[in-house]
Amino acid sequence: MSRPYAMELLWQDREIRFDLELRLLNLRPGEKVVDRLDLVEDTKGNNGDKAIGYNCVLCITIKPTHSKQRGNVEALFVLTKFGQTRFEFIFTSLETGSPRLFSSVMAVHRSYESSRAYRDLKLRTAIIADKRLKLLPQEELLSEVTGVWNLSSDQGNLGTFCVTNVRLVWFATMNEAFNISVPYMQMKSVRIKDSKFGLALVVETIAQSGGYVLGFRIDPADKLKSVAQELQSLQRVYSSDPVLGVQFDRLPEEETRGLLVEQEQDDLEMDEGDEQKDVFAAYLSDGDKSVDREPVFSPELELAVESVKDGFTLQDLWAVLPDTKQKKPEQQQQQEEKEQQRWQEQQESEADPEPRQSQREELGESS
Repeated sequence: MSRPYAMELLWQDREIRFDLELRLLNLRPGEKVVDRLDLVEDTKGNNGDKAIGYNCVLCITIKPTHSKQRGNVEALFVLTKFGQTRFEFIFTSLETGSPRLFSSVMAVHRSYESSRAYRDLKLRTAIIADKRLKLLPQEELLSEVTGVWNLSSDQGNLGTFCVTNVRLVWFATMNEAFNISVPYMQMKSVRIKDSKFGLALVVETIAQSGGYVLGFRIDPADKLKSVAQELQSLQRVYSSDPVLGVQFDRLPEEETRGLLVEQEQDDLEMDEGDEQKDVFAAYLSDGDKSVDREPVFSPELELAVESVKDGFTLQDLWAVLPDTKQKKPEQQQQQEEKEQQRWQEQQESEADPEPRQSQREELGESS
């Protein structure tokens, strides 16, 4: 049984399209609007409607940019790839102080990346533990079928079917890592076909997922027919209205305002008495340096050198490292002053040949 042609390709999350027809802007079955953002500027200037599938997104970042409407602002940069072509989109919210452009898009993209098992065919993944399928959120186990032979090799592999509302899973009895997960939206057809192993259940996937033709044998024939009918019914229902797995709860505007941290300027006390000159910056900003300045004689070096720029000295050029002196704590400074005063008194006493009054009293001399 083949699926309707309209449901054969899920392009909305896998392509980038420009200037879409009005009917293509309608929501696909299974697709939901989680947020609506008005007053968003396409800062890079691409005119017309556009649809960007999350599967094409390589990265999403927040960078400063120049908006035609708001000047220098932070914008959402979306780097994408479709086919062999890369696209960069820049979006700026014209609503002052609202972070929803960043929080909503980035949160939905994270949810999309973490829920690929709902939509993509997976081979040999860690989805089985102790002969049990690890269910996804929103996934329900509908039935289990044992004694299912995978006909991918000449001798076949015995395993188990796990049928859910999202996908069909088969895993080998002897090796849980040998498994396959096929979402219903990736199935092109489910039918019973004669093979060299006898009657077999054949599951064919669409070209987007590799165009696999998977064969399984189930005995007896009545059981095979029952499983085939169940899968055909589930494919018909969940390919037309699939469980895409993307979960997102939009926060109230008051809560989302705290998601973006504004950079505040620190209150710094500038010490203008000991200003450090940035010599490197001054010389690197010197525009055209193709012509040297006039040579002058340097008494310090006793050599002829290129004249120094106005406002700088030769000593500044030698002291290119910034001054690392820091103000010492008040207690430490007082202690050093006492030590220096004590040292000066000692120096004076050694230089004075006549002993002081205190020294004579210590020696027992009368005044």
